Amino acid sequence: MELYLIRHGIAEERENGIKDEERRLTKEGRQKTEKVVQKLVKLGLKFDLILTSPLVRARQTAEILVETGLSSHLEESNYLAPDGQISHWLRDWLEPKNYSPNTQLALVGHEPGLTNWAEILLWGEIKAGLVLKKAGMIGIKLPETGSPLGCSQMFWLTPPKYLL
Repeated sequence: MELYLIRHGIAEERENGIKDEERRLTKEGRQKTEKVVQKLVKLGLKFDLILTSPLVRARQTAEILVETGLSSHLEESNYLAPDGQISHWLRDWLEPKNYSPNTQLALVGHEPGLTNWAEILLWGEIKAGLVLKKAGMIGIKLPETGSPLGCSQMFWLTPPKYLL
């Protein structure tokens, strides 16, 4: 299975009494995210499913992915909220499902959660070495058998500036 960890686009600042979970993409954030996603479309990328954090800015980013045809399937997952734990997601969501080795799954969420998840999959622990910019993406191939923790392989790390 290929996992694509995608950080939400540029969002409103935490001010004027806006709750964190209600922060929306800014006009610039939406435009940059749309440009990045258009490039992904040109590269021929498709996802079997997009899972998104329930927070507004992540949901808006995931909807842009769907609107441009990268997938027709979108689901919310509380595991992708800022306090989500990869161990819980693996146990409750990934392990019981029978996905083919060719499945391409996009996870849209937040920092530092997504890079923490990536590092746990790659090295088995958080090393605080990866950086994922807003509207950036990390691609990770999970092993076909056994635990993916510390046994996965990164094949894509793209800052958005290279896709604009």
